[in-house]
Amino acid sequence: MSLRKNRLSVSLAHALFGCAWLVASPLVLAQEAAPADASQQAATDLDAITVTAQSREQEIQDVPIALQVLNAQILDDVAAEDLSDIDAFVPGLVVNGLQPTQPSIKLRGIETDDFGIGTDPAVGIFVDGVYGGRGGGVLLPFVDVERIEVLKGPQGTLFGRNTAAGAISLITRRPQDDVEARAKLRIGNYGKRYAEAMWNLPTGDNSAFRLNALLNHSDGWVQDGATGKDLGGEDNWATRASWQVRMGDNTTAYLSWDHESLDQNGRPTTGIVTLPPAPGRPAAPADPDDYFDPRHAQTFSDADTSAEWRTFDGVSLIVDHTFSWGTLTSTTSWRNYDSLNQVEEDGTNRADLYIDSTNTESNESFYQEFKFGGSNEHIDWVAGASYFDEDARQTSEVNTNTTTVDNIVRNLGVAPTPDGSLYGFTTFLANSFGIPVNLLGHDWNEQFQNTLGTTSYAAFGDVIWHATDKLNLTFGLRYTRDEKDFSWLNNPRSTPALDAQLDFLEAIGFFDAINAAGVPITRDTLTFDIAFIDPPAIANKGVTNRASKSWSDVSPRFVADYHFNDNGMVYASLAKGYKAGGYNALQIGPAFDNEEVWNFEAGIKQAFANRLSYNASVFRYNYDNRQSVRLIDPDPTNPTDIPRFVIDTGDLEAWGVDFDARWQVTDAFGFDVQAEWIDSTFKDYVTPEGVDLSGQPTGEPNLSASIGASYVFHVGEAGGDLRLSARHAYRGKRRCNDGSELQGDCSANTALDLGEAQERTDVRLGWTSPRGHWGWAVYGNNVFDNRYVTGLNTYGRDVLGVVGAMVSEPRTYGLEVTVKY
Repeated sequence: MSLRKNRLSVSLAHALFGCAWLVASPLVLAQEAAPADASQQAATDLDAITVTAQSREQEIQDVPIALQVLNAQILDDVAAEDLSDIDAFVPGLVVNGLQPTQPSIKLRGIETDDFGIGTDPAVGIFVDGVYGGRGGGVLLPFVDVERIEVLKGPQGTLFGRNTAAGAISLITRRPQDDVEARAKLRIGNYGKRYAEAMWNLPTGDNSAFRLNALLNHSDGWVQDGATGKDLGGEDNWATRASWQVRMGDNTTAYLSWDHESLDQNGRPTTGIVTLPPAPGRPAAPADPDDYFDPRHAQTFSDADTSAEWRTFDGVSLIVDHTFSWGTLTSTTSWRNYDSLNQVEEDGTNRADLYIDSTNTESNESFYQEFKFGGSNEHIDWVAGASYFDEDARQTSEVNTNTTTVDNIVRNLGVAPTPDGSLYGFTTFLANSFGIPVNLLGHDWNEQFQNTLGTTSYAAFGDVIWHATDKLNLTFGLRYTRDEKDFSWLNNPRSTPALDAQLDFLEAIGFFDAINAAGVPITRDTLTFDIAFIDPPAIANKGVTNRASKSWSDVSPRFVADYHFNDNGMVYASLAKGYKAGGYNALQIGPAFDNEEVWNFEAGIKQAFANRLSYNASVFRYNYDNRQSVRLIDPDPTNPTDIPRFVIDTGDLEAWGVDFDARWQVTDAFGFDVQAEWIDSTFKDYVTPEGVDLSGQPTGEPNLSASIGASYVFHVGEAGGDLRLSARHAYRGKRRCNDGSELQGDCSANTALDLGEAQERTDVRLGWTSPRGHWGWAVYGNNVFDNRYVTGLNTYGRDVLGVVGAMVSEPRTYGLEVTVKY
């Protein structure tokens, strides 16, 4: 670790020690600066924070849930553009956004490690109460977001399906009664150009219209070592239109439409294996002891074959009606997206080693929920029912060429030829007889095609009983039924140019001639698959297989909270989370059972003089039948075996502590701290390779934490405000187990420290005019330029001897100008 990193860690430790007496749990990251009319050194009150975590509007200090909120100020402080930009500052949350169309989201050590449409996410994403669906359509750009609520632990009773690990609720701004306009321009390094605009217009005495738009582009921070071409980068635009109307005194309707268009290069991959000069081949399988650090190496890429795009549309209608006894809310939504993600797996620019994976997805979903609520002096209740329907299609592809396939055949040692090749030797043999063919260099494609039809029904209720002035008892219950229809179709490999030449050779009797001469090569010898060759796939080439299954669940929630004074409470809760079963998109037949998690939590929330607040909680959960797919290595006893994705399930358990605190020290200075400590281990788990990991760590680090502070300089009545903010995040070292090396997600060798502890520091200095009409800011993200290896592409490790690595973003900085009306 460098000296500056050591100094940074020491500074962080001192800051943590100085506020350790605050004792905290998962709450809020930040607050607006207090009004400027008080003395700069006078203490001021914390802003009250209202959330809807329990499907009711409540102050956050009254909600008995481990909950963290990020407001618009925080999103500005770290120049956040989507959820992957804020996860470092929410301990326990990890959002991998290197591929927006295939993100992974983990909370408290739980995620669904599968890119296929056969399974669902374990962390539910909701926008204005509307379920976001599966991963390909949830990592969307922030458009007019007011706040983000991160609820930790199972939220099945209140939020519904696929929230076994927790829920992330994004609340957007609704149209207002006054004319309002805003524009922001951000320019930064690596060709960053970001612009957004908003226009709010009343359309009558009881209605208003709001329109947002944004454009986002960057060149990318990786350049090709051979061509100098920019790799990666961002290129998308989005818009949001919403209209709200009050119909009489009791009814409000809110209609919104979201659209996003993303069209950019796929995420870059840097090779970490030394290559001999062409046509020499690296040793296969690659030896992890020979890996080098991609942060100190050039990237060589087949960039023209890398692409990622998505087109998304979503329409929502929310109608609220007030009765004498309570309220009714109807939520209706339709969402549709089409996406493609093509990334190379080999990390080289060598055509004879080329291999990529491509995922194409189409998804359409419909959601309807009716929710009733009411309250009196004794109870506060919510009840309702929901319906969800989804149709999805997915094509998973492996693309390569016949030259690379020949190298795979050589490495596997299965060709009955002197040089170990098939297409190269056959070409040589044909050319020696004067036959003008070349079986090398032809495109090769293999596909798995899947369809999914999902129907889900639910009925739920949640009652808070005010047993005394200080004691509340909550009981919630949700019944869910999920039905899934799934199909697999795996056609034989497609390589038209090769097949045309094989047809020609067969027509002229070439194969008969060389067989007669004792060369055991036939047309069938040269016609085979390399990617999808497990026994069910081989037996079902070209055949559509279908499966249907349903799962039902009852998820209860019990909570007791006791308010020992007006500003403090303690609580305890027991809740169950549930996620429906599913299917492995790349393996015909096997099905997942449903996941279940039971979570116990106890905590305290307290505020002092409206200036200092803290929250602390302890939790323990048991998670049964965690769903994932796993890329396993070839069977050493089978020389023709290749890596393949198989179903991988297991049970795990964890316990931990969440805490957070915020303190408005003076009118000018505010401070906050958040942390989570967790011990996550496998309870009952044997890997598909046969390694028993029961009792060993799941890989989740013990500690993650963040600290933030802001200071406002009041320049004077005519000078406006100058605001300085800084935020630091820390995520501990990954806890390796006996299976880590098999998956390439923990330390490989001394040169490549996979899973090392991570740190990030963001700073921002901004000025706002006296009346708030315009302002500017300079910002820096990851200002100490800490970069980490985030994962390895090991698909070609054993068959080609190549391994690629992904690296986190370097330091970025820029200038921002904002105009408001």
